[in-house]
Amino acid sequence: MSTTQQLGLAKGTEAKSPGRWLALAVLVLAVLLVAVDATVLGLATPSLSEDLKPSGTQLLWIGDIYSFVIAGLLVSMGSLGDRIGRKKLLLIGATAFGAVSVLNAYATSPELMIVARALLGVAGATLMPSTLALIRNIFHDPKERSLAIGIWGATASAGAAIGPVIGGALLQHFYWGSVFLINLPVMAVLVLVGVKLLPESRNPVAGPWDLISVGLSLVGVIGVVYAIKEVASHGLTWEVAAAAVIGAVTLHAFVRRQHTLSSPLLDMRLFKHRGFSGAVLADLLTVFGLSGLVFFLSQFLQLVQGREPLEAGLAELPAAIGAVVTGLIAGRYARRFSVRAVVAGGLGAIGLALAVITLVHKETGYPLLGAALLVVGLGAGFSFTVTADVILSSVPKEQAGSASAVSETAYELGAALGIALLGSIVTGVYQGFVTPAGVPSDAAAAAHESLGGAVEAGAGLAPDTANALVSAAQVAFVDGLRIAAGVGAAVLLATAVAAWFLLKGQKLEDGVEH
Repeated sequence: MSTTQQLGLAKGTEAKSPGRWLALAVLVLAVLLVAVDATVLGLATPSLSEDLKPSGTQLLWIGDIYSFVIAGLLVSMGSLGDRIGRKKLLLIGATAFGAVSVLNAYATSPELMIVARALLGVAGATLMPSTLALIRNIFHDPKERSLAIGIWGATASAGAAIGPVIGGALLQHFYWGSVFLINLPVMAVLVLVGVKLLPESRNPVAGPWDLISVGLSLVGVIGVVYAIKEVASHGLTWEVAAAAVIGAVTLHAFVRRQHTLSSPLLDMRLFKHRGFSGAVLADLLTVFGLSGLVFFLSQFLQLVQGREPLEAGLAELPAAIGAVVTGLIAGRYARRFSVRAVVAGGLGAIGLALAVITLVHKETGYPLLGAALLVVGLGAGFSFTVTADVILSSVPKEQAGSASAVSETAYELGAALGIALLGSIVTGVYQGFVTPAGVPSDAAAAAHESLGGAVEAGAGLAPDTANALVSAAQVAFVDGLRIAAGVGAAVLLATAVAAWFLLKGQKLEDGVEH
């Protein structure tokens, strides 16, 4: 390398290389895949339920164990990427993600499916913090980085919404496992192209990776989340109380240990930055409020309104459109107005859209649903993009992996808690419906497990009895969905108010006060 080139690198002009946008395209591919995988299962749930016949509790575990494991490992994996190299961790994780997808696709029992989803979570935990950390190190110009984060965020939001469309198209022609097999060619492209295009980056003074901290974070997060899930589903028991205590004590030990290490897994001083803490909290509560809706909306569209899988997927597309549009312009608007106005406004919009969902019923026309989903996407694009930018701007680039991991942990933990708590509300209300007269006890038991079970049980009954059973189950499911949407709306509106105060004076990097 010439002296001129070395001087250019020292001044950060490597950020102006055209290759940075090609590198971003590879990172976006990884984000797209993880986001699609998080939601595509929701659309496949009816087919999966018919094939594997999980109980209601097993179905919830299939839906949320992926997020539980990711939440428990993100901090550890973000810190590992800072140490061994984010590119290396990303490529290893991508390879594992593809391989484990095959196990998910060919699972033959609810128990195996839960294990396979957990392993997929381990692989997925390596991807998201690596992508955001690499963006922080590839794009040195603040405005370019805001645009890159906007593209990253828009892709994540769009992937979550496009997942049902892709899943719907596959489910029209193939069995439910096909929604996992699509990961293989995408991961192959990511690895082959990423080897050539992605630059390596790491923290040169990160220190050793503390395995004790890794174990503490994993046990602590999963213990607490498991306890919350079980309390919401079945009430407080000695086993659940023990899990909660173990989780809380373990997390406390994790925090104390980080303060004593010269090279902590997570630098707790990051949370002293009000903008960082406010953005993380906003992300967690936003995803919490949204996740129950996302998980159960596909079932509403298919099993209540009778839409085909592809039609149901297309019905959710307005959320993707809204997220892409606002994700690309969020940084510009945050600089023109203020960070807190854009984030609080986006959260408020999502809260109002969820409030509209409380009005739905079996015959609700699509215009109302489509408009609500569009507003959800618009609000999410604004809020998630700007909070991600705030989080990355709050830390030195050497700690980008850890900061990204905290951001993604909030996202995944919010998703897991949302599915557990809001999902338990839906399940609890649903299971309380009165069985119509004439329904055999075994069919009634299957119907009370899940809405998919009710539809399947009805197929073996006389037409009038089947219609009465399925209709009662559908009404109960919609009642539960409305209540969960109301709780989500309240959480989002409260979060919007909190973000207005917590992000006061926060700015994106360009020297303009917000």
